[in-house]
Amino acid sequence: MSEFDICVLGGGPGGYAAALYAASAGLKVAIVEKDTFGGTCLNRGCIPAKGLLQAAEVYRNVQHADGFGFRLPKGETTVDWPAVNKRKSGVVNQLVKGLEGLIKKRKIEMVRGFGTMNADGKIVVDDRVIDAEHVIIVSGSVPKWFPGMEPGPRVITSDQATNSTWETLPKSIAVIGGGVIGVEFASVFVDLGVDTTLLEYLPNPVLPIGADQEVAAHVAKSLKKRGLKAIGGAKVGRLTDNGSSVTVPYEVKGKEQTLEVEQVLVAVGRRPLSEDQGFAEAGVQLDDRGFIEVDTATMRTTRDKVYAVGDVVNTPGLAHVAYAEAIVAVRHILGEDPVPVDYGKVPWIVYAHPEIAWSGMTEEQAKEAGIDYEVRKHPWPGNGRSMIVGETEGMIKILARPNDGPIIGFHLCGPWASELMNGGYYAVNWEATPSEVAHLIHAHPSLSEIIGETMITFSGRSLHG
Repeated sequence: MSEFDICVLGGGPGGYAAALYAASAGLKVAIVEKDTFGGTCLNRGCIPAKGLLQAAEVYRNVQHADGFGFRLPKGETTVDWPAVNKRKSGVVNQLVKGLEGLIKKRKIEMVRGFGTMNADGKIVVDDRVIDAEHVIIVSGSVPKWFPGMEPGPRVITSDQATNSTWETLPKSIAVIGGGVIGVEFASVFVDLGVDTTLLEYLPNPVLPIGADQEVAAHVAKSLKKRGLKAIGGAKVGRLTDNGSSVTVPYEVKGKEQTLEVEQVLVAVGRRPLSEDQGFAEAGVQLDDRGFIEVDTATMRTTRDKVYAVGDVVNTPGLAHVAYAEAIVAVRHILGEDPVPVDYGKVPWIVYAHPEIAWSGMTEEQAKEAGIDYEVRKHPWPGNGRSMIVGETEGMIKILARPNDGPIIGFHLCGPWASELMNGGYYAVNWEATPSEVAHLIHAHPSLSEIIGETMITFSGRSLHG
C-alpha cells in the first residue's frame, strides 16, 4: 500500500482544489508547493489584481461624487499607493492563512519545496520520494515575454505589478498586450491618473481575441474616453532602460515610432511551467509549447496514474477551469464517471471598467462556423438600476438558434457583468431557449432585468426596449 492515495504537485487553484476535494472524499493526500499556497491566482494574479481594480473603482467613484450630490474639495483626493497595496496584501494574506488552515483541517500533508518527477512517476522533494498511488500535476504558469522585453527595474510583468514596492505610482506607463491581463491593468492605471498607453500587435487593441468584438468595443470606448491611448497593429521592438525612463520603439503600418515612459508592463500572456521537472523523462508527453497533453475527459496524461490540470494544460487559463478540471481528475481516480469540462462554454470575465463577461460563442465564431443564429441586444441606459448606480456604459448581446432555438452565446458588458453572467452561463450550458428564460421573473429594480427583457425580444415583442 502507498503512503498516499494522491500527491498533488502545486498549491495553486487547481492543486488545492484537487487536494481539498480528494480529502473530503476520504482519500489520503499530500500537496507539494515551493512557494506560498494559493499559487499565482491568490498571491500574484486574480485576487491582488482585483484588489487593485477595486481600489481604482473607489477612486473613480470619489472623482464623480458630485454627481450624487456630494461636494468634495477640488484636487485634494490623492492616491496613497503604499496604502492601496497594504489593503490588497491584507486580503491576500487573510485568504492564504484561511486556505492553509483548511488544508490542515482536512489532514492533508503540506510538503514545502520544489517537486520533480522521477523515472517511476513519483514526486521527489529534496531527498524525499513521496509514495503516492496517483499524481496530479498542477505546476501552473509564469508570465512570458519576447526578446528585448526582459523584466528589469522599469520593465515588469503582471507578477511584479500586483506586488509593487513603488512609493508612488509612475507618471506614465506603457502596457504591452491588449488581452485580459493588459486591459485590466490599463484600466487600473488610467483610473488612478497614470498616463497610460496600450500597445497591441493585433489591429483591435482592446481584447482582440476571445471576446465578442462588438461588446469589447464598449470597453475600448470607455477606456479611451477616460484617457487611455490604445494603439492596435503595433509591433514593439527592443526596450531601452534609460535609468529614469524606458524607450519603447514600435511600428504601425510600416511607420517607426517611439514612446518614452517611466514604466513598462509586459502583458503578452503566460507560458506553462513544465521544464526541469522530469515530466517528459517520466513518460508524460508535452507538446511543442510545453503544455502537458491530457485526455480532457479524465485529465489523464500519457503516463499511467498521472494526471494534470490547470495552466500547465492547454485549456483556458482560468482558476475556475482549474477547479473544475481538478474535480474531473479526482472523480476519475475514485472510479466515478466525471462530466468533462465543456471548454467552449466556460465563463470568461474581464474585470476592467466596464466589466465584460461571456459564455458560449461570439458572433464572429458563429459566422466562421457557418451556424444560423439570431441576435438580440439591449443597452444599459434603459435599465433603472443601472441609472441609479450611475453605470450605463455597455450592453447585453445574446445569440440563439433561429425559431426559439437554444441560446449559444451570452455576452455582457457593464455594471457587475461578472456576477450577472452566471444566469447566462446556465442558459448556454443547459441549452435553454429565449422563451424559457423570458418567462422567468427578474426582480425590479435590478440589473438582471436586462437579461429577461432581452430574452423577450426574441419573440418580436418587448417591454422597455
